[in-house]
Amino acid sequence: MQDTLKRAVLWERQDQKIRCSLCAWRCLIPDGGLGRCRVRKNIGGVLYSLIYDKICAASPDPIEKKPLFHFHPGSKAFSIAAPGCNFQCSFCQNWQISQMANEGAIEGASYTPAEIVRAAQDSGCQGIAYTYTEPTIFMELCADTARLAKAQGLYSVFVSNGYMTPEAIDFAKDWLDAINIDLKAFTEEFYRDLCRARLKPVLDTIHYIAGHTSIWMELTTLVIPGKNDSDKELKAIAEFIAKEVSVDVPWHISRFFPQYKMSGNVPTNSAVLERAYHIGKQAGLRYIYIGNMPGMEAESTHCYHCGALLIERVGHWVRENKLKTNRCPQCDSPIAGMSLIA
Repeated sequence: MQDTLKRAVLWERQDQKIRCSLCAWRCLIPDGGLGRCRVRKNIGGVLYSLIYDKICAASPDPIEKKPLFHFHPGSKAFSIAAPGCNFQCSFCQNWQISQMANEGAIEGASYTPAEIVRAAQDSGCQGIAYTYTEPTIFMELCADTARLAKAQGLYSVFVSNGYMTPEAIDFAKDWLDAINIDLKAFTEEFYRDLCRARLKPVLDTIHYIAGHTSIWMELTTLVIPGKNDSDKELKAIAEFIAKEVSVDVPWHISRFFPQYKMSGNVPTNSAVLERAYHIGKQAGLRYIYIGNMPGMEAESTHCYHCGALLIERVGHWVRENKLKTNRCPQCDSPIAGMSLIA
């Protein structure tokens, strides 16, 4: 069996058990056992990935869909996923594949890193996104693919729950160009009850990426009625970003639609998202975007200083990019981001 599996990265042997240091669970896995993600297995004192050759989703997407608005705007990213997750979110929009391993099944098609890079090029994409499920848990495939992609001039991005260890971030920082992290809420209760996880490791990841890497980072909060939509919690999130990370980090506040185990809940009212937008502005954030609400002005990028329209968006599509440099053409204020120029 070992001959057909990929030896995992970031672990050490402790007697016949293995300590995985890929994500913040830092699972101690007995021989024959699985990590919390259920896709990493201790076989005879060696940790293996069970999903290196299990691609369960692949599609060209606009980079804005990730969402990343200040990173190569208007480009396309070839988006891939392998099954599984280290969270169990009750509201997951991709639960059919993220929770597949928890149901005892691991399905997917075999594609080599070279084949993934070729598919990205053939579909006219400028980069590759590791998304839909949690990319941390298929780090081996991400690393091998991203290194090949970089050699071909393609970027690589993660869409992540942020439960990475510092070791994992250091492992990825030479080939990972950007990341969108879901800052799902600002209470331990939310993470415990709705995600089966913890808040602090996510905050630690955000701090570490901001302070120790050149990876471009944006944050997303899915606003769920009655769960994380109070003024107090939205203010806490906005002030954390502004005071402890940077006012230049874009904050995406997205509308919740009933999914998975929360299919009986109600969607987020647009007024709540508008309130969150103003709370973010009051906290000093320069770039705030409302997601899952096509047609709203808050999809577009404006200069934080003079208010000039810089990048006009409709949904996930860029209608016009007026930037010729990384400065506002009207008032010359610097605009944060990576490869913003049209």
